[in-house]
Amino acid sequence: MELILWRHAEAENASPDMTRALTGRGRKQAARMADWLNPRLPQDIHVLVSPATRAVQTAQALGRYYEQLPELAPGASVDAVLAAAGWPDGAYPVLIVGHQPTLGQVALHLLAGQEGDVAMRKGGIWWFQNRERGGRLQVVLRAVASPDWL
Repeated sequence: MELILWRHAEAENASPDMTRALTGRGRKQAARMADWLNPRLPQDIHVLVSPATRAVQTAQALGRYYEQLPELAPGASVDAVLAAAGWPDGAYPVLIVGHQPTLGQVALHLLAGQEGDVAMRKGGIWWFQNRERGGRLQVVLRAVASPDWL
């Protein structure tokens, strides 16, 4: 299974939190990352998005169908994100558009099996894949990208 974690792009500092929109820079970040992602994404990818405006606007840059899930809203737990994705046994690849610190916590959990935080850049992605080797599940980090690097 492949799991891509995409942190929403730069958003306004406003309230209420759920309606914060992307800034002009954030829209450019989302478009740049979408341009990089689109030719690399599997055809059968499922895009799951936090209902927060900034996450929805980030996902819209892909120009693909996506599903909003309340369980991916700011403050989501690692378990909620992994359950929504169907990790590690999902039948299809999943792209999650969400928030810090949750996505950084998911990344650390996948990489090291530990609780804690890893910083993810605004608009950046972490692309994971799992595989079985010798009867054991392994997690492979396929890519880390930031719109500022592209």
